[in-house]
Amino acid sequence: MSTLGYNEDFFLWTQQQAVLLRQGQWNELDAANLAEEIESMGKSDRRALTSHLINLLLHVLKWEYQPLRRGMSWRLSMRNARREIELILKDSPSLRQQLPALIDTAYPLACRDAAGETGLPLSTFPERCPFPVTDLLSDDWPASPVG
Repeated sequence: MSTLGYNEDFFLWTQQQAVLLRQGQWNELDAANLAEEIESMGKSDRRALTSHLINLLLHVLKWEYQPLRRGMSWRLSMRNARREIELILKDSPSLRQQLPALIDTAYPLACRDAAGETGLPLSTFPERCPFPVTDLLSDDWPASPVG
């Protein structure tokens, strides 16, 4: 099988690498680029998880610090973020142990976004995330009523 290079046609390259793997043609594989792509896939899951955590934390902060503006859209945004987080964790359960570190990364970004969206000073929000991971991932939290 003649293979096109990684940089000439990425999709075709992926398909050819899959065939070579299935056929056990180890010497024909583009090992360096294959390893880079596999590593990149893991990083992509981490980035997606962090992004969903930022969104979840943003809405939790708005919920906590603007009780008079609570609405169903915020609750739905939290539910959607939790669903996406759980889907990622289902596919990559080892990321669950990284949640505290990812929350430490996501929280200051969520605070900055919350300050921008609410008009509240950044100093309004605690310096470190005050919400336990179990609460953040629970559909029953926060239990405060809408409105």
